[in-house]
Amino acid sequence: MALKQLGHVAVRVEDIPRAVEFYQQLGMVNVWQDADWAYMKAGEDGLALLGPGYRAAGPHFGFVFDNLQELEQEHQRLKNQGIPVGAIHGHRDGTASFYGKDPDGNLFEFLYEPAGTFDEAHTTC
Repeated sequence: MALKQLGHVAVRVEDIPRAVEFYQQLGMVNVWQDADWAYMKAGEDGLALLGPGYRAAGPHFGFVFDNLQELEQEHQRLKNQGIPVGAIHGHRDGTASFYGKDPDGNLFEFLYEPAGTFDEAHTTC
């Protein structure tokens, strides 16, 4: 299966509220915010802001799937090809994903993002 969308890039930031405000000034929309991470959107493209306390993953780029079955099939396909990937796991925002590394150690994520997940901004901070 051909990948259809590079959905987001995740970067480290020192201060979540400050970073959210900055990217809002650039024109992005804050669609999810917790104490340790936030998720911004520019159209269909996402930017994850990982704060100092975020431990689930480091800087990475993510490919988005809108079907959980496709994500599961891709997970199995990569494993069958001998590409080391972690287990599929659910996230607190309703998405699910798994992570892997390319030959140079760059982290990538395959992410299931259900339709409508970020239609309305959700802020918990």
